[in-house]
Amino acid sequence: MSTAYSALGLAVLAINLLAGVVGAVSWQRNQPSVTFWYLLRAAQVATGLFVLFACVVYALGYRATDQLHYLYIFLPVAVSFMAELMRGASASQELGDRLSPREPKTNKELSELFSELDPDRQETIGLLIIRRETAVMTIACLVIAFLLWRALETTAGMF
Repeated sequence: MSTAYSALGLAVLAINLLAGVVGAVSWQRNQPSVTFWYLLRAAQVATGLFVLFACVVYALGYRATDQLHYLYIFLPVAVSFMAELMRGASASQELGDRLSPREPKTNKELSELFSELDPDRQETIGLLIIRRETAVMTIACLVIAFLLWRALETTAGMF
């Protein structure tokens, strides 16, 4: 059991780290990356499965001696949800910054302003939105990788 737990934890840590690195490179180069978004979603699914597996291990009676272990196991879920919320907000923020920097507008008003732009300007703003979203999700992947590393460090006494 300990081998499976540690191996799964390391695999989830690695995929989050890989997604974070690919996202950081994409962001730094200012080039959208389809690969990053696939890796991100795979990392989110893997993280969820690891959390479920940790719950099963706990239900079977295996307990870490350090209670921080459970905080480090469940925090990645919260980080992922918060990052998704921030990603959505960052798109609105980017639109507001580009289309109405002095006067706040609703999302509907921003959408109407955006639809009136010429296609080249729409593409430019779309790329800026993707870059901002990439930054948010990259940071989330790196934070999750760190939390999983800490979780694996605190598994003492479980097996």
